[in-house]
Amino acid sequence: MARMNPLTRFFDKHCYGAAGELSGYHKLIKLIFIAALLLLSALAAVMIGAYTLSVSDILEIIWMNITPGDVPSPGNIYDMIVWNIRLPRIALAICVGGALAMAGAVFQSVFKNPLVEPYILGVSSGAAFGAALAIVFPVIFPSIQLSAFFFGALAVMAAYLLAYAHGETPLITLILAGVIIGSVFSAFVSLLKYVSDDSALREIVFWLMGGFYYATWDDIRIIAPSVILGFILLCALGWKLNILSMGDDEARALGVNPEVYKFIVISIATFITAFAVSLVGIIAWVGLMMPHAARMILGPDNRYVIPASFMMGGIYMIFCDTIARTITNAEIPVGIIASILGAPYLCYLLRNRGKFFG
Repeated sequence: MARMNPLTRFFDKHCYGAAGELSGYHKLIKLIFIAALLLLSALAAVMIGAYTLSVSDILEIIWMNITPGDVPSPGNIYDMIVWNIRLPRIALAICVGGALAMAGAVFQSVFKNPLVEPYILGVSSGAAFGAALAIVFPVIFPSIQLSAFFFGALAVMAAYLLAYAHGETPLITLILAGVIIGSVFSAFVSLLKYVSDDSALREIVFWLMGGFYYATWDDIRIIAPSVILGFILLCALGWKLNILSMGDDEARALGVNPEVYKFIVISIATFITAFAVSLVGIIAWVGLMMPHAARMILGPDNRYVIPASFMMGGIYMIFCDTIARTITNAEIPVGIIASILGAPYLCYLLRNRGKFFG
């Protein structure tokens, strides 16, 4: 009988029941099922909206746009809705939701804390400051996305340097450094709100609530390569994450340098988080919820949790965005929908999986 590692025994005993005892074959079947659910969610989201479309209409439009030969006529309303509006939104929702969920899985494993999310090291506050700076001073900072990305990455780098001492980066110190840096940037955002005029203030508040209103194929070309690269690297490092989750001493005993691998996986997670936040604003909960959901289904093995978190994050973002754009005549920021749906989920975890937090 194969020996179960301590991490698996811990999660199986306290958190995820029999999910961790599944064979690799059954976990693979579940991953395929989640992938099919992601495709069905995307198709349903394209169909739903002010204009209800059939599957054949959608497939015809997609086929005409991706193959040479016949092209949709100029001004074709179905082409405009499917190809120029809904598909970019859905693709961006998958990239953003997947990136945040993967980052959440990484941070929770590295920090060995189920309440950690991608924003723990201050990337959201830094990105918010960058976006607010570009909104208030557009002449100096012409691109909101670029400014948000730069300051988001800068915040995490500052937290890491603040926590680094004597060749080590203790996890508790790193979390405290992230809280400090995040608070500083949040104060700067408040200051920019205070000095901005009414229109800039509304734009800052709107950006902070997150949304996919302005999604275009250009956004997909920017974020998709980064997210795909991050997905490949994190999947390849899944077994290293399993070792890091056991603790620094155990990792060293197994011949793994925890400082090097912590820096690598945290850098990748921060990079894709900063990209996601810079394009759509701050969307909470997905990076906290989806890794838990993935572990409940597949157990704690990060080789399966990472791809499952990516796909489930995409499904959750598609679901939230579809509600945001259809529930009322005026679109609701998707960050509000994600928070409303996320709070009951955490209540469920607290009530039914309380041992995990004890």
